[in-house]
Amino acid sequence: MVLQFLPSRLCLPLNAAHFHILPSTSLSLPRPDRRKIPTMSFPSSSAASPSVKDPNKEGEEQGKVAQALKYHHQTKHSFTNYARGPRGLDWANQPNPFRRYISAPLIPLLHFPAEKQAITDDAPLYSSLFHSLPPPKPISQSSISQLFYDSLALSAWKTTGNCTWSLRVNPSSGNLHPTEAYLISPPIQSLSDSPFVAHYAPKEHSLEVRATIPSGFFPKFFPENSFLIGISSIFWREAWKYGERAFRYCNHDVGHAIGAVAMAAATLGWDVKLLDGFGHDDLQKLMGLDIFPEFKVPSRPIKGKFPDIEFEHPDCLLLVFPNGSNQFHANYKELSSAVKEFVNLESKGKPNSLSREHVCWDIIYRTAEAVKKPLTVQSGEFPVDQFQSSGICSENSYKGLTVREVARKRRSAVDMDGVTVMERETFYQILLHCVPSGNGGKHRRQLALPFRALSWDAEVHAALFVHRVVGLPKGLYFLVRNEDHLEELKRATRPEFNWEKPAGCPDDLPLYELATANCQELAKRLSCHQDIASDGCFSLGMVAHFEPTLSDKGAWMYPRLFWETGVLGQVLYLEAHAVGISATGIGCFFDDPVHELLGFRGSKFQSLYHFTIGGPVLDKRIMSLPAYPGPSIDK
Repeated sequence: MVLQFLPSRLCLPLNAAHFHILPSTSLSLPRPDRRKIPTMSFPSSSAASPSVKDPNKEGEEQGKVAQALKYHHQTKHSFTNYARGPRGLDWANQPNPFRRYISAPLIPLLHFPAEKQAITDDAPLYSSLFHSLPPPKPISQSSISQLFYDSLALSAWKTTGNCTWSLRVNPSSGNLHPTEAYLISPPIQSLSDSPFVAHYAPKEHSLEVRATIPSGFFPKFFPENSFLIGISSIFWREAWKYGERAFRYCNHDVGHAIGAVAMAAATLGWDVKLLDGFGHDDLQKLMGLDIFPEFKVPSRPIKGKFPDIEFEHPDCLLLVFPNGSNQFHANYKELSSAVKEFVNLESKGKPNSLSREHVCWDIIYRTAEAVKKPLTVQSGEFPVDQFQSSGICSENSYKGLTVREVARKRRSAVDMDGVTVMERETFYQILLHCVPSGNGGKHRRQLALPFRALSWDAEVHAALFVHRVVGLPKGLYFLVRNEDHLEELKRATRPEFNWEKPAGCPDDLPLYELATANCQELAKRLSCHQDIASDGCFSLGMVAHFEPTLSDKGAWMYPRLFWETGVLGQVLYLEAHAVGISATGIGCFFDDPVHELLGFRGSKFQSLYHFTIGGPVLDKRIMSLPAYPGPSIDK
């Protein structure tokens, strides 16, 4: 079919090959930047809360779900209104992107060449990791250094005129980097003679030792040759620029960090798994984040000096262990009891100040409180799923780069050239690495790299706008990443959609053509009028199985849905660079018009993140400098 249908309240003239879903072209809207600068101010939002059951009748958990839904609906962008944010950027109070613990012992990590490497077990081809992992390396100063260097370190400095700023291996919305990381480890020669907790300082590529922990902790609870990485968020860093919508973007960034760690660990023959039985309070104690005073949330958005707003919110804990390890017994109740004793440890270092003044968007902190995960008290075998390789249809699409070359040279494109085209087989190959279950069988469980780090079945799909893929008609397509949702998606979307497999599509790729049309203008308008969404080879919106997931599993799944989109986004970034082009994550889009295009009603499915992939336009005015040693500036 040709995409011709149109919601009545958004009507514009059509022809047979072009479909618009946008307001009158005379409507003047602000033009936010690519990653979403809201332009509204402080008055209380008039956005109506979504229809949910009375939390007083449905219990505490239903009230938490209601808060998550309220936040989500209140922070939507629309054609006529953007989510609330600052009027402009308060450059004098831009948060320092580098957390440091003053007076904590600083242990330098090793550096590695970023230029072309010989293909060895130490530097495997990027594409090879999707088929099998190399033999596991022992935990050492070198391997720990390499893990952080290829996942969370600085990748370059950029300079133009009087402005200089750093880039990192892990992407971040607006390059604001709300994400912090912690290493919790048994003794490592040349790093520590005792088990320890350390904060990773990316500017120095060093570990700040925060505390030593009991010697029996790792042998009692975890497999041999394993360690933990904790991830936290500083909401203020993101809210400085993006206001209320910042909580979404912080959790996108958590997902990108999980994906980055999983890929770098795979290079070393290590597997990564989310330890999702821990509760929020356990993570806070384990990472030593209970040193931050409790932030008292005001009743409305206010501006002033709130140093307590710079606290770190513990997000998740990753277990890193040798690939091929056997299952082990996980007793989270005993683990939680052991972690409670960490409050008695001597904590080293005082967190640095990030800004002189702050703005508190109160709904961020109320929602963060509502979606905290409680402890999972039951014990049992911790599942260690066998590594599942991903599908192959065009191995020659890749440029023969190592994982380090792809990860450390990854950049977010500022603009797309509107010219570069992609071969159909390359398009299919990229999507084969985006499905969760790997090669063969029905897609549902997350067994393939890097999705295997997550602890739930896939809940995120992708609606794709195909612009410049040779041999594939322009139009709207849908990648079903959990095939248990297929019939539900067909019922939830427009009855006019085709739901047919496109020509040449691999059997194990659940990709469907919905409608054919030139969607370039449509993709641009839906992504906040940004050309970059239409000038690439294709763009997409990540669609989550939303309210049913929160209702069935709990409000704590709300940030995890964004984590899953971040992991998927990380794959798209790496895939684009591995085939010789570029990509950009887009957080600014008009939420409900996207749903209207697809035919979604209510909150069963929601779009959480947009992406675009294509040929980048390089800005020759900006000069690149090495990541290490970088210039002597703080920001």
